[in-house]
Amino acid sequence: MVMKKLTGILAVLCFLVLSVQLSQADQYYVYCANGKIEVDTRNPQQMKSARGSGTYMMSSFSHRIDAEKFAKQLGGIGASCPRR
Repeated sequence: MVMKKLTGILAVLCFLVLSVQLSQADQYYVYCANGKIEVDTRNPQQMKSARGSGTYMMSSFSHRIDAEKFAKQLGGIGASCPRR
């Protein structure tokens, strides 16, 4: 009986932790990195660290589909970045 309660409590805690982690990843960024358009969940500091100082953010969105639509308007993911 006690084991079932502990298992249930553990399951609820795991669910809550995963929910918080997923809600924090709800930001999608459109970047110009190495001259190409990218959509990523990494913040600008993380992207500059990963891709170099020439990386810049073009926009951010709450939903990936919106970020991809924006990227498509610019030529699509992988396309050359527009001139600034």
